[in-house]
Amino acid sequence: MRHFRCPRQLTSPQWHHHQTWRLPAPLCIRAINTAARNDDATATSLVESVQIPYQGVTHARTVPATPSYFSREPQFNDLYIRISNLLTRYHHLPTVSPGEAPQVPWTKLEEMRAQMGEPIKAMHYQKVIRVAKRLNLIEPSLRPAEVKIALQEFARDINPFLNMPNPITIDRFGRAVGVGKRKASTARAFVVEGTGEVLVNGKPLSEAFGRVHDRESAVWALTATERLDKYNVWVLVEGGGTTGQAEAITLAVAKALVAHEPALKTALRKAGCITRDPRTVERKKHGHVKARKMPAWVKR
Repeated sequence: MRHFRCPRQLTSPQWHHHQTWRLPAPLCIRAINTAARNDDATATSLVESVQIPYQGVTHARTVPATPSYFSREPQFNDLYIRISNLLTRYHHLPTVSPGEAPQVPWTKLEEMRAQMGEPIKAMHYQKVIRVAKRLNLIEPSLRPAEVKIALQEFARDINPFLNMPNPITIDRFGRAVGVGKRKASTARAFVVEGTGEVLVNGKPLSEAFGRVHDRESAVWALTATERLDKYNVWVLVEGGGTTGQAEAITLAVAKALVAHEPALKTALRKAGCITRDPRTVERKKHGHVKARKMPAWVKR
């Protein structure tokens, strides 16, 4: 027990507990009149006076026929949902290799935009074509009828075996025009029989390209076939850098040279002048410094 040093501590206010007692508030009881009023006639007259519109109609406003109606590409979205459901339903069927699958001329992006009248994005178009190509790999003898009908929507009305490029001809001036591309460069070469003069955008070859390697690449088709002093070449090239322009000229000159002498095609193919080089600069990735370079890792 606590010991008090002074008797005055017992008389301090902190030892006196004052409690205030309050009486509860009186209950307020309100008298409720339970007498029923005769309002049946008034209610009946009000109901008869109210006219309810659209009686017998389930929805007051027009309901869209498809959930994609309010989207940016309603018809395209319905098409994608439909073929995705088909792939989910028939993905277990046996497939064939891409080389054995039926050849289908797929609809181009511009044609699909024109048919549907919608601004279809290229990324969405690629997704739909990827699903359609997967459905095309199903064994033809086991392919359901609804899959065949769905694939017909993606096929163009052409014969893919007759879709051949137009041959390069020689015009009335004795010129053969060849077009070549490399990276971001595009070149048009006019080749005619002559003494070996080469002009690139109206400039001699030595002025158009400062590097010796680019000069040799531009006329490599003529050098490989020993026709450097038998043809004159005028080239219009644009886009890209010097390396891309020089290699684009190589392909353009080779195509035009084949129009003059078709027997040189084998030699040009062995020299690597006929095949289009599809390599381009790899795109930069998110979080990377360049295409593959990562930022320097710092521990602290």
